[in-house]
Amino acid sequence: MKEPRRRNIDRTDLRILRELARDGRLPVTELATRIGLSKSPTQARLARLVADGVIRGFRADLDPAALGREHVAFVEVKLKDTSEAALRAFNARVREVPEIEQCHMIAGAFDYLLKVRTTDIREYRAVLGETISSLPHVESTSTHVSMEAVKDQLA
Repeated sequence: MKEPRRRNIDRTDLRILRELARDGRLPVTELATRIGLSKSPTQARLARLVADGVIRGFRADLDPAALGREHVAFVEVKLKDTSEAALRAFNARVREVPEIEQCHMIAGAFDYLLKVRTTDIREYRAVLGETISSLPHVESTSTHVSMEAVKDQLA
């Protein structure tokens, strides 16, 4: 994955990003109309945002309910070893677990926060007991079940 370069993003760039966050399939001509530029400068800005790594890609926004993956749990993970080697081992294994949708290293009372998506609490319990608890260097976990996603998007 390309490392994004820090750059100044102006208001027009932000408008492009907001429109694409709402609809990544928006044709360039429609995008240009919405932001008030002609097609060529819009294409140039879009290409620059992609080249700079600000836009990392375009993908489908999947409906978890339609896929039967509505159950969301956030898991606090505390490690027994936080050496660089232990962190690398944990990170590598987390990337292999499909139910772990997000993983964030945290500065605080625990080491990682995981967003785990499953079909239901029964499947979550199995993923926790068989997979998450057996990740490298896990000392303890604490689960918080989401009752409702109030906001779940970037823009």
